Amino acid sequence: MAINNSESESESVYKKGQSRLHFLRRLRTFDVGGPMLNAFYHSVVESTLFFAVACWGSGMKAADENKINKLLKKAKSVLGTNLDSVSVVAERRMLNRLLAIMDNPSHPLHNTLARQRSSFSNRFTLPRCTTERHRCSFLPTAMRLYNSTMCSHTRTHTHTHTHTYIHTHIYPHPGEL
Repeated sequence: MAINNSESESESVYKKGQSRLHFLRRLRTFDVGGPMLNAFYHSVVESTLFFAVACWGSGMKAADENKINKLLKKAKSVLGTNLDSVSVVAERRMLNRLLAIMDNPSHPLHNTLARQRSSFSNRFTLPRCTTERHRCSFLPTAMRLYNSTMCSHTRTHTHTHTHTYIHTHIYPHPGEL
């Protein structure tokens, strides 16, 4: 889904999110407990809002991001817990997707990523992007994100330890906070 290319697509995600949020509010009016509300949020509301965030997260327009963040703020007030913003969720999911590709030798992008990897620092050399659309696409954005987390958090750790470190320390799942 290219949310930044069509107003109707972003509006569709927003309307679906509002609809799912209505059901969350209705559950709260029936005195459904916190764990059940959280389960409903994660399985129904969150999945609707973030189903393709790893693809369109970096190229999302600010107005569209603000709309979805407003829905998250409303869900936060219903649940009574902290929720991550769209940009945080997008970064976490992009990084997790990139790490999954790196760990799966049968993935079509695995060899491409291996060729882009520096033998000296384990950072990625970024592909040459001639258009803004390409620069904001998944692979260049995920590679920049990986490089920035590698540079700012660890330099001498092994590849496997870095994955564990990134998964558990930099981008923990909101339920683990």
